[in-house]
Amino acid sequence: MIRFDQVTKQYARTARPALNAVDLEILRGEFVFLVGASGSGKSSFLRLILREERPNRGQIHVLGQDLQSLPSRKVPYFRRNLGVVFQDFRLLPNKTVAENVAFTLQVIGKSRGFIQEAVPDVLQMVGLGNKSERLPHELSGGEQQRVAIARAIVNKPQLLLADEPTGNLDPATSQGIMNLLERINANGTTVVMATHAADLVDQMQRRVVELSAGDIVRDERGGGYQTQAVPIQAPADAEPVARRRDLRETGAVTIPSTPVTAATDLPSAPESLRTGQQPASAPAATERPASAAQPASAAQPGDDDRDPRGFDKPIRSTRFDKGDRA
Repeated sequence: MIRFDQVTKQYARTARPALNAVDLEILRGEFVFLVGASGSGKSSFLRLILREERPNRGQIHVLGQDLQSLPSRKVPYFRRNLGVVFQDFRLLPNKTVAENVAFTLQVIGKSRGFIQEAVPDVLQMVGLGNKSERLPHELSGGEQQRVAIARAIVNKPQLLLADEPTGNLDPATSQGIMNLLERINANGTTVVMATHAADLVDQMQRRVVELSAGDIVRDERGGGYQTQAVPIQAPADAEPVARRRDLRETGAVTIPSTPVTAATDLPSAPESLRTGQQPASAPAATERPASAAQPASAAQPGDDDRDPRGFDKPIRSTRFDKGDRA
């Protein structure tokens, strides 16, 4: 369904890549959560699947298509098999609920008869069968997101991408949206969802892929937002991608982005071990009595790991070119 082989994506004038040698396979029918801090690479991952971006290195296969060799003129046809849900709904404000959903089918050239049958069916599925003539501003946030989901699935896509679909919703409404996505997945649609909603991830216990600074640090089936798995340190000269592939089938996998390898990483390490220098008033390490060594607090990691160019923002809406209207 989706395969990333050593995919690296780096944007101009950034110090580190948005994705770094990512190796991942998502199978047909899976429900996968992408988790991680803002700027960790989640939105870049989704944009690459949509072919809104191209990688600097590596290969991406989606629905049997090699996206590197896919001609630009065929991208709109490729996207017909994908549905996309955004955090901010992106509905057409002057069109009714039914017209918003129908517009997707009109753009790709579906017949009037097909549209008249498909739109009521999908609105009924998302619980909006009685609100087809409402305008977006007459709906609640949860109802607007249901319209966005209906628009994304009305063409029965094989793959649904969701970028923070509950980010603007209250907990109760978010739960309803997740129940709807579960039903869509149960009908055979593969779902890949980027989220910060820890409670929903913990509750659903689906496959969780965690990104940190562009690296996959955890790939866990039946996982939660945060894992209690014991960290596994990869050898310095080993290939981390191959290690993830080998361990993925055995359960939880956690590869710390900064492995503990020396006394300098330990909170209780003396100042002399952490810095490699002796205090000015203290004797040499070989002569100092044990009582003179005072524990020092470990240096705290930086709090700001956001992408300097702001690529943690939601992905852009998919546009259809003229060739897609045929």
